[in-house]
Amino acid sequence: MKFRTAPLTLFVFLLVPGACVRKPVTAAAKTPAAPAPLPYEARLGKITFTHYCETCHGESGAGDGFNAFNLDPHPRDLSDSQFQKKKSDAELADAIQRGGAGVGLSALMPPWGHTLSARQIDELVLYLRTLPTLRKPAS
Repeated sequence: MKFRTAPLTLFVFLLVPGACVRKPVTAAAKTPAAPAPLPYEARLGKITFTHYCETCHGESGAGDGFNAFNLDPHPRDLSDSQFQKKKSDAELADAIQRGGAGVGLSALMPPWGHTLSARQIDELVLYLRTLPTLRKPAS
C-alpha cells in the first residue's frame, strides 16, 4: 500500500505549493486600454470620411492620403488639435458643404453639399472631432 500512495503524495507535494504562488504581472503583459468606441453618429461619419475624404486627407486625417502628393497645396491635417480648436462645427460643416473655394481656401477641395445630406455632414463633423484623439504619437 505504501508504493501506491507514494506517487500521489509526491504529486500533491510538488504541485500544490506551486499552484498557490501568484505570479506578478510583467510590464509586457499589461496592454493599454482600448480607446472608447465611437458614438454611432461618429461611426457613420467615419464611413463617409473613408468614402469621400480619405483619398486626400489620409486614414488618420493627417493630410497624407494617397492623392495628397499630387495636390498643391497639400490637404489640411484635420487631426491637428490646434486647427480643431480654431474651427467651430459650423465652420467645418460649411467647408465640407461649400468646398475649399467656397470658404476662401483651395479650390482643390470639392464642395460636397450636393452629394452629402446635412445629416451626413453633421456626422462627418462629429467624426472629424475624434481625429486628434485617434492620432498616433510620433515615434
